[in-house]
Formats: sequence, C-alpha cells, structure tokens
Amino acid sequence: MAAEVYLNGKFVGKVDNPQATVQSMIEDRRKGVLPSQVNVSYHKERNAVLVQSSRGRLRRPLIVVKDGQPLLTTSHLKELGKKEIMWADLVKQGVIEYLDAEEEESTLVAFSEKELTKDHTHLEVTPLSMLSMATALVPYGNFNQSTRLNAGSKNQKQALGFYATNFFVRMDMDVNLLQTPQVPLVTTVIHDVSNYDQHPAGQNVVVAVMSYKGYNMEDAIILNRASVERGLGRSTYYRQAVAEELRYAGGLVDEVCIPDKDVKGYKTEKSYRFLEEDGIISPESKIGEGDVIIGKTSPPRFLSSMEEYSLAANVRRESSVALKHGEHGVVDLVLITENEEGNKLIQVRLREDRIPEIGDKYTSRHGQKGVIGLLVDPTDMPFSASGIIPDIVFSPHGIPSRMTISHLIEMVGGKAGALAGRFIDGTTFSTEPEEALRKELLSYGFREDGTETMYNGMTGEQYHVRVFIGDMYYLKLKHMVANKLHSRARGPIQLLTRQPTEGRAKEGGLRLGEMEKDTFVAHGASLLLKERFDADRTIVPVCENCGMVAVKDEYKGISYCQVCGDAVDINEVEMSYAFKLLLDEFKALGIYPKLELENRY
Repeated sequence: MAAEVYLNGKFVGKVDNPQATVQSMIEDRRKGVLPSQVNVSYHKERNAVLVQSSRGRLRRPLIVVKDGQPLLTTSHLKELGKKEIMWADLVKQGVIEYLDAEEEESTLVAFSEKELTKDHTHLEVTPLSMLSMATALVPYGNFNQSTRLNAGSKNQKQALGFYATNFFVRMDMDVNLLQTPQVPLVTTVIHDVSNYDQHPAGQNVVVAVMSYKGYNMEDAIILNRASVERGLGRSTYYRQAVAEELRYAGGLVDEVCIPDKDVKGYKTEKSYRFLEEDGIISPESKIGEGDVIIGKTSPPRFLSSMEEYSLAANVRRESSVALKHGEHGVVDLVLITENEEGNKLIQVRLREDRIPEIGDKYTSRHGQKGVIGLLVDPTDMPFSASGIIPDIVFSPHGIPSRMTISHLIEMVGGKAGALAGRFIDGTTFSTEPEEALRKELLSYGFREDGTETMYNGMTGEQYHVRVFIGDMYYLKLKHMVANKLHSRARGPIQLLTRQPTEGRAKEGGLRLGEMEKDTFVAHGASLLLKERFDADRTIVPVCENCGMVAVKDEYKGISYCQVCGDAVDINEVEMSYAFKLLLDEFKALGIYPKLELENRY
C-alpha cells in the first residue's frame, strides 16, 4: 500500500515502498548526496513518510552504529587530536549525524559503548551532552537528585567571581568581584573546555558537617572569623553614576559645575564638599548618603515667552547626581568623555568592600544554599585531632531530604585531592570511582569514610561522635545583606493613596499582611498593630443628614455639606484614606455610599 509523503507538514506525493525509501534517503544523507539538515522518518500507524527541513527544529548529534559497532574509530579520534580532521568532516563522512525529535522516534540510541547490541542504530557522543554547560560543571552530578542538579546549575550563575580581566577599565552597572577566586579541586571536563581557570567563581574551603549551638539550623552555615579575616569570601561591589550636559531648545544647556547658592534646589555646602573646581568628585574620596558626586545645574523646566527676557526670573535649577538613601563607598574611577551627540559625559565608578557578614548567602555546587548564621572566633571553633579548624560548619539536616550524595562525595574527593596535590575528575557519568578515593584517603592515614575525631573548641572535650569533614568548593552569591537591608520610620508617601511608597530604593515602608499580623499577636505585641495598620489614617468630615463626605473650609473655619448645605451637623470621622478613596470610586459609578454615624459614647 502506497504511503503518503509530507515535506514540512505539506503533502507532496506518495511512495510504494516507504521503509526502503526512508532507508535510502538516510544512506544518501550520510554519503552527502542529501543535505545534512534533512531528517526523514516513517510513521507506521499513519502510513506516512515525514520529511523535515524547516528552521527552528531542535537537533542533536549522535554517532552512527552499524552491526553493533560505532563508525567512529580510534583512528578518527587520533586524527581529531592532531587536528587533521574536524567535527564537520565527521558529519560529511556520515560518522556523526544530527537527528531531530521526529527521526529519533525510529532509532535505538545506546547510552554507552558497553551497552551496544546489534539492534542499536546510534550511540551517544557523550552522556554529558544531556546537560547544559552550567549543569555539567557540577561534579558527581549523576549521584544527585535531578531538582538539586537544577538548583546547583542556577546557583553557579549567581556566584561572584572574576567575570572579565579588563574589569578595571570597564564601566559596568552592577558588578561584584571576588578578591581571591580559586580553581576547584574537584573538577569536570567542562572546567577544562570552558577555561574555568581564567574566570573562577568560588573558593576551596574545609567543611565540617555538624551542628554548632543551633546557629546553623534551617540551612544556615557557620563561618570561622579567622578565615574571613584572611580573605575568605571577600568581594568588591562596583556601581556607576552618570551625568551628561544635555542641550535644550533655545540654546540652553546643562552645566557641570559646583552650583551657586542662588540655584533653585541648592542642597547644603556640606553636600558639595568633595567636588573639585570642575564640579566633579576627586578619586578615592570616601562618600556617604546625600553626598554629591557630580555637580550639575540645568535651565528652568518651564519658560514662558516673557520670562526668557527677564534675567531675574531665569534662575537655574539644581540637578546634581548624589548618593541615594543608604548608599556609601569610595570613588574608584572618574571618566570624562563625549556621548553619541557630542555632549560632555561624566562617568564615575564607585567601589565598596564587602566582607562576609551574618545574612550573606553561600552555596556549594549542589544546590545546598544557606546564609551565614554566625561568625565564630577561631578559638571557639571545633578542631580535628590533626589541628585542622574548618572554615564552614554545615548542617547535617540538609542532606537526607535533598539526597545530594555528590555533596558528600565532593568532600571526600576534595580531601583526597588536597592531600595528593592533584585535581579530582568528577565529570558526570565518568567520575573517578568513590572506592578509589576512599583507598587514597586510607593511604594518607585518614579514615576512608571521611570522618575524623574532633574536639570542642570552647571546652577542649572530645566529641563523642566522629565528624564528617573534608574540602569542597564553596561559592559566594550576589544576594548580600548590604544590598537588601531596609528599614524606615517615617518617609515619603504616595500621592494617590497617602500610603508609604513601595521598595527599598524609594525609602518605602515594610508591608504587613495577615500572617505578619499573627506573628505580632503571638509575640504579645498586638497593640503594635494599632500603629502599624494606620499608615494612611485621615480625618474626614461627614454629614449626619445624608451620610456623604462633607467639606471643611480651613480658611473660613466653617464646615458644610455639598448636598444639604451648611444648616446640618457635620462630624469628623477617623478612617483610612484608602477607604475614603473607595467612597469616591463608588460616587464615580453613581452609587450612593451613605455613612450612618452612631454616637461613640
């Protein structure tokens, strides 16, 4: 029975022997007669041959297998190593072919060469190809739960490291730079392929898995203060401030200078104290909140035709760039140049040292993230029989539910690598076996299971249990307390609702919901809610006759109702301004919101 042929979903004809046709097309593709972008497959149920050559398909490379033997031979690998042939040559020779999802349905792909049988049609180039680049950087990934592997991949993208070698001459917006980044002891093949040693993003630390006074419960970690003082996790935060001399209609321009006292919006003399004669701050100045970085004045916003000729009215306005609420730092670099329009452009880069503090976020490469719960003096830290003091104390409760076995294997591998002075290969699916690492540890005089006898730093007593301790690669993430810490008493409010503004940048309030209310009640501080929940408290005059919002004329000292006139009783009622807005909305919809007042006493 003839089968229908579809090219990119369109019917183009019929063939009598569909399976033979598909096989001959595949052979032609491997010989180079057909383009390598074409994929073809036969659907038995539909009795249709589907040919695909459209753009946007996901395709992946596989090694072709014939009679249980891969076409890729050791001679090919030697030629590749000597760069006598390239990847494209293997595709042309039909040794490697790209399959899309449609054609892959009719194939049997072997995971590794050991599994090959006569029935297999293709072999994976490497099992590692199922992972993305960031995920393939996770060592011993095949011992992990899949969701944790995902989390480990995401966390590595947020780690601070050495992002570019020319960072010193760049003006990037929001940059974190780790001071002493290191290459991991436990690596994967992707670390070599991606030249990870050129842009590392973490540090090798000694980790002990144990509890410490409860300060590392709920995923928190404990840091040795001595390690921090020696530079562990120390980073620098860079951000820029920009100003340009804009040109306006009528020949008016901005001017970068120290503003005069008669300028509208002049701050205080103290604000401009760091500016040099040209109105720009000097490098290495230590500045804080409210200090001006670039002094600038602009022409007035609205000019009428009469005011243009009046010099007295033509007062310039202040438009300097100053540090916002809560910001501080050191001026690192001042750059004066021109923008695309030829206007003067000033860029100032600010630098801020970030020393690890309670609340900063750290993670291993296995999605085991946590914040610092306590910085402990080295004298109080637990220590091993050989005198090793851990840099990080990690909670043992993070392991059972998450099943990150690779986290534990990395600690054993890192320990063996540190003692042997070599890198450990932790490439997913082709790792150095755990048994070999255990034997290596044993040969160096350590217990093969990675545990050691440890002593209490405060009392000197030996712990009754052996503690799992080893070396591993830890990353400092960009989520730091210094960027998120936020508090306010009084401050700016929104124009419409008269409630506090939103967000840390705008000095906003901290919103309390139903659950936060419960915590205050449970804490025995329920009266605090009286003050918390009246951020937009207002007093509104209400007419007793019609129940509508009345008018209070402060200037004349009288109150009257717009509906009933002034011969009625008007009472002042305390309410939320948001509720008063709701009443206004009702009125706009033509609904009569009548307030019925009762005597309070």
